[in-house]
Amino acid sequence: MKFIVNSAYLLKQLSNINGVITTNPVVPILENFLFELEKGSLTVTASDLQTSMITELNVESKEKGNIAVPARILLDTLKNLPEQPVTFSIDESTYAIEIISDNGRYKLSGENATDFPKVPNVSNDFSAEISSEVLARAVNNTIFATSNDELRPAMTGVYVNLGEKNTTFVATDGHRLVRYRRTDVKSDNGSAIIIPRKALNLLKATLPAENAPVHIDFNLSNAFFKFGNIRMICRLIDERFPDYENVIPTQNAIKMTIGRSELLGALKRISIYANKTTHQVRLKITGSELQISAEDLDFSNEANERLSCEHEGEDIEIGFNARFLVEMLSNLDTNQIRLSMSAPNKAGVLHPADKDKNEDILMLVMPVMLNQYV
Repeated sequence: MKFIVNSAYLLKQLSNINGVITTNPVVPILENFLFELEKGSLTVTASDLQTSMITELNVESKEKGNIAVPARILLDTLKNLPEQPVTFSIDESTYAIEIISDNGRYKLSGENATDFPKVPNVSNDFSAEISSEVLARAVNNTIFATSNDELRPAMTGVYVNLGEKNTTFVATDGHRLVRYRRTDVKSDNGSAIIIPRKALNLLKATLPAENAPVHIDFNLSNAFFKFGNIRMICRLIDERFPDYENVIPTQNAIKMTIGRSELLGALKRISIYANKTTHQVRLKITGSELQISAEDLDFSNEANERLSCEHEGEDIEIGFNARFLVEMLSNLDTNQIRLSMSAPNKAGVLHPADKDKNEDILMLVMPVMLNQYV
């Protein structure tokens, strides 16, 4: 089995799917790429059993065959080669691989391709098409709020509800919640799935820079994404997602509108002085002034800043985890944000003040109990 391919082209395609490979996989062969050659087309698969990524390349060859190639040594070799055509010569009886460049030969041992786990087929029980730009925005706006708690697996992924009128993406870790809704993405045969965080991170890293359609098929156990020459199949989280709508407060009489970048900058500075365990900051809104303060009694550190804001309703003093607020504000790209509240012990709801007609973003953050200091 023999083929010729441009080294930079091969490296780019392998780098797109390499993120799925783990360092100590359950099955050792998963440290390899699966190469499947069919005349002038090379299909490369990487997998960790939960998620598989596949890319197709055009190569010079009239042969067919398959082999598992060690991923790390192959990538390291290609990274250090100048761009040039390289020839792969593979002995399928001994699994010996020889890579021949302009001025070098590199020999490594492959493995039997039949030992590589089969990629599941996804019957398209449900399907949808979404632009890569919209999908990237949806993932960026929700993935940071997923939980790391493996005891609550449903919350370690992003809930996606494809409906007839809109599509909703939701993530929560119990302390904060993000609901991202698009009215320009719909599906006639609506359904809801939970996509694991790792799969979405891989998807986010691989989506093309230029806007392109992403085709999604899924059934009860797997989701299949296809864009350009890349395919990704991931196992879905088979759990019930929390009833998130019930935790979103609807009666919020207190509203504050303020510049996003001003608030973000102040929170980053003030949080340096907050307690390193609670990350607690205090927001005191009186009239058209917001006072942000924090203190760490263990080290006698404290800081406060005053900002101008627009304010409706009663004055309020409320505590939040600064890290959560900073992450939320960092993921919004609006000039002004609106924070809606009802009481110091009830969740605060963050919205962009200027809304896109096809987009609705809601971010909820639970308060923290204020330390009583004057």
